[in-house]
Amino acid sequence: MSPWGTAAGAFVGTLVLTTVLQAASEFRLTRMDLPFLLGTAVTANRARAKAIGYLVHFANGELFAFVYYAVFLAIGHAGWWLGALFGLLHGLFAGTALVNILLPLVHPRMGSPLTSAPRVALLEPPGFLMLNYGPSTPLVTVLAHTGFGAIVGGFTSLAHQG
Repeated sequence: MSPWGTAAGAFVGTLVLTTVLQAASEFRLTRMDLPFLLGTAVTANRARAKAIGYLVHFANGELFAFVYYAVFLAIGHAGWWLGALFGLLHGLFAGTALVNILLPLVHPRMGSPLTSAPRVALLEPPGFLMLNYGPSTPLVTVLAHTGFGAIVGGFTSLAHQG
């Protein structure tokens, strides 16, 4: 196991995850735009929000991959299948607690059930498993995160310390 393998896996995994989510959006399987969702937490400028959101998403990919790495080290094993399991859990956590409950609490431009009528939110709240962004969103999100985990786990297990 190597932190360099984890870092490389995080980059490739986030690239694949982001591409899958964008493709799903283009194929109208979801209305979710994760970079936009993340970027609008920082700015109301829509174009700038996308660019910032991509940077935040890649930084989050590295962060989550190193959480995986810490668990790999703690249990003394890494592999694509274990990474896929972590990715599955990560996707479920992201859709239930992270994006549904925690993000609306801190996101200044996201609506919530507590948003008043005169206040117009830039973003619709995601809802449980992000179902407000379309019925296929939970499946697409969980599969993309499972793929991310498999890539991180695979890269981590193949890398040699040097």
